[in-house]
Amino acid sequence: MTVFIDTSAFVALMNADDRMNPAAQDTLEELFSSDAVLFTSNYVLLETSALIQCRLGMEALNAFHADILPLVVVKWVDESIHRTGMNTVLAAGRKQLSLVDCVSFDVMRTRGITSAFTFDQHFAEQGFVCIPAG
Repeated sequence: MTVFIDTSAFVALMNADDRMNPAAQDTLEELFSSDAVLFTSNYVLLETSALIQCRLGMEALNAFHADILPLVVVKWVDESIHRTGMNTVLAAGRKQLSLVDCVSFDVMRTRGITSAFTFDQHFAEQGFVCIPAG
């Protein structure tokens, strides 16, 4: 099974003070024990790196890139995917729905990925299975 991993899961994993950290740690262990393939996009990595650097500092950013990133398959977003994501953001007209989210949805649909390791309910709104549930 391939599972898309979102910024919210990455940040929760890296921040021991995040209220979702215990659930994120448990979920990661479950996914690894089930031989799931973790998949993300370079847009998620950009967003995650910026948040970790800003909120947690350079040591945490180094740990993310050294310890977590090697465990993930990365889809590099091209112009076509970017354009589709931007069109979706503009059509939705919702302030809280980001370009990164919309690109993630497109990448998931294109790859046939139905599950996301995320704490962002926008994925559930789009019909994806969120892990952990709730």
